[in-house]
Amino acid sequence: MGRFEGKTVIVTGAGGGIGRCHALAFAREGANVVVNDLGVTREGARAGQPLAEGVAEEIRRQGGRAVADMHSVAEREGAEGILHTALEAFGRVDVLVNNAGILRDRTILKMSDEEWDAVIAVHLRGTFLCTQVVARQLVEQGEGGAIINTSSTSGLWGNFGQANYGAAKAGIAGFTFTAALEFARYGIRVNAIVPVAKTRMTEDISSVPEALKPEHISPLVLYLASDLAKGVTGRIFGIYGGQVQEYYLE
Repeated sequence: MGRFEGKTVIVTGAGGGIGRCHALAFAREGANVVVNDLGVTREGARAGQPLAEGVAEEIRRQGGRAVADMHSVAEREGAEGILHTALEAFGRVDVLVNNAGILRDRTILKMSDEEWDAVIAVHLRGTFLCTQVVARQLVEQGEGGAIINTSSTSGLWGNFGQANYGAAKAGIAGFTFTAALEFARYGIRVNAIVPVAKTRMTEDISSVPEALKPEHISPLVLYLASDLAKGVTGRIFGIYGGQVQEYYLE
């Protein structure tokens, strides 16, 4: 029996890259998986193919249980729709992995309002909306739960041309600390990861080596979602190539 047998996990942005690896890893450990992905390119344009359904089908072919969801995390109706998909398919939710993201890189002097707003909406607003909606369900269930957010080195130290992305990811770090404090009374743990891996989001960054594969990230996420991490909350962990380092923001 896997570590997550009988548990339901929502992974946003799970149509490819790190999110797909999370979804597959949870499924291998027995979880019911909600594979959320709007089906867009890294810039937020429609990709023209049902990415979420492809990953869900991949899980089912391997004997796992999964359902696809194509709601947008950037809208309240979308976040509520994701939860509805989970409850309709599996009757409960236990873990949320906020992973959805897009890029609209531009220097500050050239960045448009739309480029700023789009990235903030998916990363920061999306993390807030999905966390709020799922946390309310976890409180109602009364059995605790785990939420894992996704921050970035761009949010902690900055990166050229990524003011929007960096601001959103820094906000996610702060949001994680506050959510952990507020949800502790309900037994809901909230942590964040800062992953470094070669995916479509980082394909243009030459400093990210091919050896840093997205599947190296998922073991940490599964640990943080599991009962082994019951005492771990309000923390931020960097992970690259299977190496883990906790970040302390002072």
